[in-house]
Amino acid sequence: MSALALPDALEAVHQPGTSDLSATGVADLFGLQLQDLAAIAAVHRNTVRTHPSSAKLQAALRDLMRVLSAASVVQPDKERALFLIKNAPIPAFRHKTILQLVTEGRTEDAIDYLESISSGYVG
Repeated sequence: MSALALPDALEAVHQPGTSDLSATGVADLFGLQLQDLAAIAAVHRNTVRTHPSSAKLQAALRDLMRVLSAASVVQPDKERALFLIKNAPIPAFRHKTILQLVTEGRTEDAIDYLESISSGYVG
C-alpha cells in the first residue's frame, strides 16, 4: 500500500514538453485500457493515440485527476482510492460508481459526494 502524493501522481501523468496530461499515463494510473479511457472521454479510441491534445480528451483526463484528488482526501492510500473510484457503488446515485458518474459527465456530483463523506456525512 502506498500513500497517494498528488504532486507525484500529476508529475507521473504529465506529457513532457506540453501542459497536457498523458492519456497513457492516466490510463496506467487508473488501470484502464486506452479504449476504456476513450469511452470515458466520449472520443474515438484512435483519438487517445493520434490526438492526445484533443480538448475533449484533456477535459476527461483532468476530471479523472480531480476525482482522484478528492478521493485521496477520503482514502490516502493510492490503491484504495482507485478501488473506491472504480468499484464502490454509491446508493445515493443508484449504486453507480464514481467512475460511472464521471463517464456520464457528472464529475461535480462525484466530487461533491467525496467532499461530503470526507467531512463526515454518509448518505
